[in-house]
Amino acid sequence: MQRRFGRGVWVDSVGVRPELEKDPFVQAVMDELGMDLSRHRPKGFDDLDDMSFDLIVTLTPEAHHRALELTRTWALDVEYWPTFDPTLAQGSRESILEEYRRVRDALDARIASRFVRPSTG
Repeated sequence: MQRRFGRGVWVDSVGVRPELEKDPFVQAVMDELGMDLSRHRPKGFDDLDDMSFDLIVTLTPEAHHRALELTRTWALDVEYWPTFDPTLAQGSRESILEEYRRVRDALDARIASRFVRPSTG
């Protein structure tokens, strides 16, 4: 989202298991697009400083249920985008990276179709 829209939108990312270490495969496939995630730190829903979102997009059933529970009294939308968990991929390093690329590219395509870049003219 940030790669497509830059500072034009405010985006944050959380997970349901923030205690997990940073995933080097995520960093590798995002590096391929010029996105440096070296300063990104995993965090959970409880770590959000600001809840002034218009939309929450969830990628797993667990995250979706957590988001719905968290926002049940708030006026915002929650969308579920079912997404394959690439951490389940097996095989060589290259085949695992390919699964991560598929997820990355599928999410990028979904973002492109869901969000229209505002006109600057």
